[in-house]
Amino acid sequence: MKIFDKSNLKGDIFGGITAGIVALPLALAFGIQAFGVIDDPNVGAGAIGALAGLTGAIMIGIFASLFGGTPSQISGPTGPMTVISATLISGVWASSHNISTVIVSMAIAAILCGLFQILFGILKIGKYIRYIPYPVLSGFMSGIGIIIIVQQIYPLFGLKSPVLIVDMITQLPSHISGFSLAALLLGLGTVAIIYLFPLITKKVPSTLVALVVMTIVAVCIHFDDKLTIGEIPSGFPMPFFLKEGMDFSQVQWLSVIKMSVLPALTLAGLGSIDTLLTSVVADNTTKTKHNSNQELMGQGVGNMLVGLFAGLPGAGATMRTVVNIKSGGRNRLSGIVHGIFLLAVLLGLGKLVKFVPLSVLAGILITVGIGIIDVKGFKDLLKIPRADAVVLLTVLFLTVFVDLLIAVGIGMIIACVLFMKRASDLVEGGYHSDQMTAFDKEIPWEDEKVLTDEVRSKIYIQRLNGPIFFGSITRFQEVMHDIPDDAKIVIIRMRLVSFMDQSGLYAMETAIKDLQAKGVTVLMTIIQPQPMYMLTKMKVIPNLVPEELTFKTFEDCGHFLSENLNKIAEK
Repeated sequence: MKIFDKSNLKGDIFGGITAGIVALPLALAFGIQAFGVIDDPNVGAGAIGALAGLTGAIMIGIFASLFGGTPSQISGPTGPMTVISATLISGVWASSHNISTVIVSMAIAAILCGLFQILFGILKIGKYIRYIPYPVLSGFMSGIGIIIIVQQIYPLFGLKSPVLIVDMITQLPSHISGFSLAALLLGLGTVAIIYLFPLITKKVPSTLVALVVMTIVAVCIHFDDKLTIGEIPSGFPMPFFLKEGMDFSQVQWLSVIKMSVLPALTLAGLGSIDTLLTSVVADNTTKTKHNSNQELMGQGVGNMLVGLFAGLPGAGATMRTVVNIKSGGRNRLSGIVHGIFLLAVLLGLGKLVKFVPLSVLAGILITVGIGIIDVKGFKDLLKIPRADAVVLLTVLFLTVFVDLLIAVGIGMIIACVLFMKRASDLVEGGYHSDQMTAFDKEIPWEDEKVLTDEVRSKIYIQRLNGPIFFGSITRFQEVMHDIPDDAKIVIIRMRLVSFMDQSGLYAMETAIKDLQAKGVTVLMTIIQPQPMYMLTKMKVIPNLVPEELTFKTFEDCGHFLSENLNKIAEK
């Protein structure tokens, strides 16, 4: 297991430190969000949450990097994981009103989450993540984003938030009159800095700038101490059973374990999806290939240690991973450095964190929630197939108002039923099943004999064989990535692509953009009616591929190339 590369040592260290700087305000904010559902001012939920967030980021940050399968990945508390943790905490607190019971339940849930993830890795479940349709992921992630935003409205105004989403929405008019103007202005100032500071420079993370500047302002105006985090203990994190102030005499262990199992399974499933999606992003950026099952086991080890030290469970974090890569991080050392940096902050600056206003963290989380919402999916809602739109909206509604696990489960069932219906329609219409199983790029098709030797030597033909849908996009992406780097003209053959769903459409759009970014001219031939409708409806044709570069027959394409080959090659 290679931890670092001497040739990239500087990049790994700088990338890890930069990712740590970005992770600091997010770890604090996610911790506060999770424990903010505790409504007793005497508990000090803010300080407990901040410590849990930092501890979670440290433990999973170091150990998921050490044992995982994506060398450049940065792990820590994320929005979706925090929403589930907050749900567990609110339920345990409502039934016990005992902070020791709450901490024990979170510890058990995180440990079980880690065990489930290790089991997922051993059973090689990682490869099945690819079969989650885009509308399900889009609706789910957008629902998570909406939940985060709604949960932060009350803290933004300096108010205590209800537990349930429905209550947050319905009770807002009756609570809003008692808001704190100072808290609101600090929160809005935070949002403004996060969005505007990158216009000045992107070398310093805007979330950190917002956190520091608004905290200094709060200290200068003598902001109400009751609306800040409060002092968190400094020092090395201790296992939950050795923490000061813990009273296990009131903990009903069997009941707590029962309450923690389902949230743990939800955390494991969601964390695995979140992590492996981030791994794909890392692969695309670094041009490497991660080990999905090893990554799940690394996440499992990390979350088990998170639970042992009473931290907030986490997953692979997309934004922090991208920051790490762009700053030079490529190996496991970068994630380890990120965790060590946060540990140094905890050991040395813990007492300064107490001045951070809760409304500032709310402002940070609101921008996180906005970033999670799939704006592209909503913009295309009226353009995509009606079935995909129904799946997206159903999952969104269930995520926000019912349950996250139920939302994904029902979304998957609807998507699978709809696809079986579509597949049945296509087969009945004359497309054989053996044409719907693979992507074939090796065997020339009969009509390609029209090409002259000169044309053939200067082009690359990508033959696609079968529908491009949520179950096949991983294979589609693989064959598109296999196109040689020296290719200047690529013909995408669509004769046997009888169907494209939203997942397939976005995968095709991304593949074409990637090719064009390398200076490749893309042509498309024999596009079937349904894919043509999708491609034109979404403006892939003509905005990405001009109409003059699409052809009804391959012979037409061959004649066009014979006449224009040199002109295209010189572009």
